[in-house]
Amino acid sequence: MVSLSRPEWEGIEPRLTTGDRPLRKQDRKKVISKRFQELAKKVNPDDLLEPTAAIELVKSIANTKFDETVDAAINLGVDPRHGDQMVRGVTTLPHGTGKSRKVLVFAKGQKAADAEAAGADLVGAEELIEQVQKDQLDWKQYDLILATPDMMGQVGRLGATFKQKMPNPKAGTVSPNIGQAVNDIKKATRIEYRVDKAGIIHAPIGKASFTTEQLSENFAALVDALVKAKPTSSKGRYLRKVSVSTTMGPSVTIDPLRAQTVVLVK
Repeated sequence: MVSLSRPEWEGIEPRLTTGDRPLRKQDRKKVISKRFQELAKKVNPDDLLEPTAAIELVKSIANTKFDETVDAAINLGVDPRHGDQMVRGVTTLPHGTGKSRKVLVFAKGQKAADAEAAGADLVGAEELIEQVQKDQLDWKQYDLILATPDMMGQVGRLGATFKQKMPNPKAGTVSPNIGQAVNDIKKATRIEYRVDKAGIIHAPIGKASFTTEQLSENFAALVDALVKAKPTSSKGRYLRKVSVSTTMGPSVTIDPLRAQTVVLVK
């Protein structure tokens, strides 16, 4: 085995494999495209912008061939390890997200008819539950699974199958007004938010093709919902860091105090 002194190995690029073993993900160098590097030069990471200015900047640097989604990332002053500090819920964006989703609904009778009229992609009751149990239904193709409260006694048996897609009242996917719930989802006006392990909420607020005003109003609606959902046990600053970005672009940081002020004067 040949050992290298520090000057000899410092300039060596890491290989994707080491012998027969691939390099660990954390040991690989992150590849950043020239396009992204050019866009990043237009953003000062130390600037704390007011929401409208940040959204205008994000729109101006969205230059891909497709209509990029504009996402908000909001770091909250909560500790998700404690159950009483879990921030989760749904809210309605006044201008929608620009993306419709496929919906599977468990309902019967008039509720099933309401769901179908609202545009649900598949509606059923016991027969659908049986198809899922027998692996005869490709339920994974649906973005959201909804149910009426009276169906949850039976749908609950599918919890181990559906896992995170399991209908949940806190997520707004169990609703007595199933027609309205489906309507909101199909019009892409309703979004679900949930804090991750790092205490961050990630949520779409529209498309880059939206006007600045539309994105600003959607952003204000999201922040308003998060402020209202603040756990009583959360201490100190609640909105710690706020940023917006497009699918393929760098993030732009928003002043948390200004973000909350927009909500207060809305």
